[in-house]
Amino acid sequence: MQNEKRQHIFFIITMILMSIYLLWRMFFTLPWGEGVLNVIFGMLLIVAETVTVLTTFELFFQKMQKARTQLDFPIVPPEYYPDVDVFIATHNEPVDLLYKTVNACTFMDYPDKQKVHIYLCDDGGRPEVEELAKQFGVGYLGFPGNKHAKSGNLNNALSKTSSPLIATFDADMIPQHTFLMKTVPYFLLSTFIEENGQWRLRREDEMDKKFKLGLVQTPQSFYNPDLFQFNLYAEQGIPNEQDFFSREVNILRNASNAVAYTGSNTVISRQGMEEIGGFPLNTITEDFETSIRLQQEGYITYATQEVQAAGQTTTTVPSMIKQRIRWARGIIQSLQNTRAPLSEKLPFWTRVTYLSSFLYWWSFFNRLIFILAPILFALFDFKIVNTTFWQILIFWLPSYFFYSVSMRYLSSNIRNQRWSQVIDTIFMPYLIWPVLLETLGIREKKFKVTNKSRASGRKWMSALLYALPHIFLLLLSIAAVIRYVNGKYGIALFFSSIIIFWLVHNMIALCYALFFMIGRRAYRETERIRAQEDVTVYDQASNLSYQAKTVDVSENGIAFYVPYPIYLPEQKTISLTVTSERYEANLKAVIVYVKQDGEGWRYSATVEPVDETDNRQYMQIIYDRKHSLPEQMNLWDTAYDDMLRNVKKRIVQPRSDQRKMPRLSLQYPVTFTNDAGCTLRSFNYRFFSATGVHGDMAAGAIVTFYTQSNIEVILQHTGKTTANRREVLLSVENIDDIVEHGLIDQLLSDLTHPHAERFTREG
Repeated sequence: MQNEKRQHIFFIITMILMSIYLLWRMFFTLPWGEGVLNVIFGMLLIVAETVTVLTTFELFFQKMQKARTQLDFPIVPPEYYPDVDVFIATHNEPVDLLYKTVNACTFMDYPDKQKVHIYLCDDGGRPEVEELAKQFGVGYLGFPGNKHAKSGNLNNALSKTSSPLIATFDADMIPQHTFLMKTVPYFLLSTFIEENGQWRLRREDEMDKKFKLGLVQTPQSFYNPDLFQFNLYAEQGIPNEQDFFSREVNILRNASNAVAYTGSNTVISRQGMEEIGGFPLNTITEDFETSIRLQQEGYITYATQEVQAAGQTTTTVPSMIKQRIRWARGIIQSLQNTRAPLSEKLPFWTRVTYLSSFLYWWSFFNRLIFILAPILFALFDFKIVNTTFWQILIFWLPSYFFYSVSMRYLSSNIRNQRWSQVIDTIFMPYLIWPVLLETLGIREKKFKVTNKSRASGRKWMSALLYALPHIFLLLLSIAAVIRYVNGKYGIALFFSSIIIFWLVHNMIALCYALFFMIGRRAYRETERIRAQEDVTVYDQASNLSYQAKTVDVSENGIAFYVPYPIYLPEQKTISLTVTSERYEANLKAVIVYVKQDGEGWRYSATVEPVDETDNRQYMQIIYDRKHSLPEQMNLWDTAYDDMLRNVKKRIVQPRSDQRKMPRLSLQYPVTFTNDAGCTLRSFNYRFFSATGVHGDMAAGAIVTFYTQSNIEVILQHTGKTTANRREVLLSVENIDDIVEHGLIDQLLSDLTHPHAERFTREG
């Protein structure tokens, strides 16, 4: 509570200081006597600053209302849960992607699972999708022709189903088993009431007929790194770029009942959809317009903060840019279709929110103005702000400081001001023109499903083409810095510090954009998700089993941790049984590499489920969990850290792990049966390395020793040495016999107890 009060005080001080700053800018800093171009650019800069600040003010107001706009979550008896239709919309997505989503939907908890009706809504009418529906025993609603795109597909599904609630999922969005149980109860708030800490049915006179819940939107979440995380080597440092909207902005909009339906991970009222005439057709963002039309009919649209489903985010720069252009044009279309900022059907603050939504898409034009302004001043001698150094310090510096702190409070460490500017800078060249055209009514009517296939590698030429606008602005900024500081010393540099600050500040964002566009090679076909689950490892050859813990899991591979080294044969199939609280899967595995991990060892393997049941269970082990990507920013990372990491990662080539057996360090003197001897220095099950070799030990010689447990070990001198040429290599000739007799663990124990008694035996 104390922290919340401090945040509110910061918001209020920021709004006061920024208002004073903007008034000062408007009335006292325009360069009226400096020519037409200077005045035009001066006005554009003020407009850009004003729009940016006012859209942020709207979020400050929402944040201050947040605590008062949370709906209570009712505890409802099982028999009151209504029927739910689950729509999985698909257009041309591959069947293996759909498989995971359909599979997860069949595992969703519900008091009476007979009330959950799952449908594959296929606007392609594809036989393979119909076959997938039969495989899972779910409904199939084919809609060939793709008429009216996703809206037509979902409206077709609405016309052929009847449940009072509808859950919608995109083809790649995999729900957790708790999804329905965390969303459906909200729709019963009109018939249940809390009394003395207990929930009960409302009496007739207590019925809340004004409470109409149109939809419950859970966050859009992703199990793979987005391009900002991946291309900028920031998977462990920043959350997904869309988290700021899904987990912060959309939650804040509960305060003005302007929550956006984002097309997936949502439960919707059928009655509400019938009242608005189904999913709207004349827009390429039917989801966003659906929520506006529900609000205009008096329905509440509510966003929750807990992630309940995760999907696959786009993995190529062209597809991400196309996606954002579609969102920009579609949202402007929907605002024009519904006249939301002016609609008398909506309350005042809802309209303000939608005006802010419209203005947001002009933030990319604003970013261009902010980058050009110091360049024009320092490189081309434009005077677009008529002020003095000390006036700027008085009016700008305090407001900028409080604005930066308030932005951090606003985003709950999901986003800071620096990353907002980086993201706007990256998208800027590609969104200004579409936003302008759509605002003028020149519409984009085509809809194309976002491509989410992984890029095969870095394509430098095409990447540089997308980076050309950023390179051009970066070169201008560098030239501006060089020209501006040339000949300045001492106090002159001090008075130039604000312009230099903005030039360098913008150059940093442009460098981020350049790194982003260049990209990074993807080595993995499927995502690894960190998970700690129990694993039983069984090797049929040695008839030994071990207990381990998973480190991460993926569709094609697994890594598990054991506190001590274990022998698992190279290039041979072993068995794994992975067990979680809800699921169990039997896998065939082949070890691909081993490495030491702290005090223990990490084994990585390719895996394949034994049968279809195991495959379904294993998919749930992977995806029925919160993703393992960061949910908050690493506050210790600075722009310098990010730049340094990007440069290092792009210069230093990653080393691939090749070792398929653990390599154990030893200090084990041994005397062989022929009286030769040495000190064994390391062991990887196939080879020992040794020093101090003496006696009859020529290359090719075969020698024998016995451990303290009387295990016979036969070695051959290979004639080879280790990489540093200090240790000779001795191959273990009877390792397969040792394994077959189940003695491998005892051998390891004997070798790794340096103080135990050792002896030799005549053979």
